[in-house]
Amino acid sequence: MFVRRIAVIGTGYVGLTTGACLASLGHHVVCADVDPDKVARLTRGEVGILEPRLAELVAEGVAAGRLSFVLGARQAVEPDAEIVFLCVPTPMGVGGVADLGSIQAVLSEITDVLAPDSVLVNKSTVPVGTAERTRELLGRDDVAVVSNPEFLREGCAVEDFLNPDRIVVGSASQDAAERVAALYSRLGAPTVLTDAASAELVKYSANCFLAMKLSYVNAMAELCERLGADIADVTEGMGYDRRIGQSFLTPGPGWGGSCLPKDTRAMLQIADSADFEFRLLRAAIDTNERQRQRIVDKVRLAVTGRRSGTLAHTRLGLLGLTFKANTGDLRDSPALAVAAMLHQDGAELVAYDPAVPADTVHPGLEPISVVADPELAAKDVDALVVLTEWPQFRTLDWAKLAGLARHPVVVDTRNLVDPDVLARAGFRSTGLGRR
Repeated sequence: MFVRRIAVIGTGYVGLTTGACLASLGHHVVCADVDPDKVARLTRGEVGILEPRLAELVAEGVAAGRLSFVLGARQAVEPDAEIVFLCVPTPMGVGGVADLGSIQAVLSEITDVLAPDSVLVNKSTVPVGTAERTRELLGRDDVAVVSNPEFLREGCAVEDFLNPDRIVVGSASQDAAERVAALYSRLGAPTVLTDAASAELVKYSANCFLAMKLSYVNAMAELCERLGADIADVTEGMGYDRRIGQSFLTPGPGWGGSCLPKDTRAMLQIADSADFEFRLLRAAIDTNERQRQRIVDKVRLAVTGRRSGTLAHTRLGLLGLTFKANTGDLRDSPALAVAAMLHQDGAELVAYDPAVPADTVHPGLEPISVVADPELAAKDVDALVVLTEWPQFRTLDWAKLAGLARHPVVVDTRNLVDPDVLARAGFRSTGLGRR
């Protein structure tokens, strides 16, 4: 394997994981960020992201001299970076289109210091045509542009990087594409070499398919409730079909996080720009929005006995705030979306999440009293609502929580806890799509 000198611009989930993992594969990596305090912490090996194995890889890379951190993209690129990864945010902009302002800012900073024959890699999720637009903005015929989308799940990003299902690399330059693909040669994953537009579309199409799959299983859970079937048995029977698989077949309060909401909206914009009405995807988004209201209706029914009942003057304990387990990420969390609707209906909210300290400041947490112990979240509540699938919630002392609650009621929006366990503890419980 050829050892490359690599620059990674951005040290969020994608950038830091990319830099640390490439360093673990033997490459020399310099990561850049615009936050001097963050650069200093990372240089000391302090990782502020809840991501298994990431802190260890950062510490190992720094100690071995293969991984370093600098302030500013220009310092990371000059004088001799062979391959430069752009791992900067591309948030949802006006109308759902991806905001490429961060990419444009980095390009303006590094264009004149990129080494001849170097390769610029878009790792960020970007609309189709961004590689071509990047090439135009660079104005450098001696620098190739490559699209190399990431497929990292928060909570297992390191595992996904080092054990990928596939590597996708797209470029108009065959040589540049092969140079980027070679970085991952030790991983032994299937590699797709294609044009940049196809590579850019792969990421969106994959995430949109997963979003549609989640919306589908949530719709099936509602149908199971109406027909007296059990969604757990239905999805088990579906999942053994190799064409479908077991993953993304668990109902919940809706999908969220930093990727699926943004990418589905961006895909609609891409489709609209091509004069294509993507009705299937739009229906999946609408189903997801409806799912949050359905959760609120289930809480109303469990607490008041009526779907249209009011939650005014009730106290609800929320278990879980992050958008998924094993991460501290609150961005576009369905738990927070449901909490906002419960608060709007008049409920007093107290919540516990193992990854959210009581002093956390984040949009959406304002109406919630965040506590440091699940027992505090259960004290004097009219119902406990499980919103995030943290595995440790299964083994809580449910009998003790039942004794603390004003009314021993559980609404399990993740079908996480065994209903028999809850019943023996004294709880009346309801889940999604359960018989």
